[in-house]
Amino acid sequence: MTQPKRKADPLFWGHGPRTFEMFLEPTCPYSVRAYNKLDDLLAGAGEDKVTVKLRMQSQPWHMFSGVIVRCILAASMLPGGKENARRVLTQVGAHREEFEFERHCKGPNMDATPNQIIRRIEEYTGLGLKEAFESPELETEIKWHSKYGRQNGIHVSPTFMIDGLVQADLGSGDPVETWVARLTG
Repeated sequence: MTQPKRKADPLFWGHGPRTFEMFLEPTCPYSVRAYNKLDDLLAGAGEDKVTVKLRMQSQPWHMFSGVIVRCILAASMLPGGKENARRVLTQVGAHREEFEFERHCKGPNMDATPNQIIRRIEEYTGLGLKEAFESPELETEIKWHSKYGRQNGIHVSPTFMIDGLVQADLGSGDPVETWVARLTG
């Protein structure tokens, strides 16, 4: 008997006509700061006025970036979908030092393996990710996120797009009210 194909749940919140896309690398401190504004952005702009889409922007100088991005997208394939992905993003951000290298090149994570990183995420989130992590369908989703970022000229995180246009003057340090004004003004 063949197993049904798994599908990643799109990382979209809200259902409004304006689209705010956040390109995030999960261990980047600036991406974590931007991601932590998601709920305030939806509340301020109105879930009926904006759709926020999270795009994973894996970056090679964040050494476990690929493994963690795969965990996030794998989590979205489990029952609970995108809310599981949010759990992973939240916990990785809350415990960044356990998933990142000091100065991107040294420290205790030099001895960590991908399996240890996956187990840490599972412990923090209570999710069993291993089977979904190994899902062949996940490859397509990961490549889509990467390709979509490149096609839109996204090179660093966080980067923001509104209605398909990069907003080079918006940053993670901006108050969420600045983002809301851009979306509703």
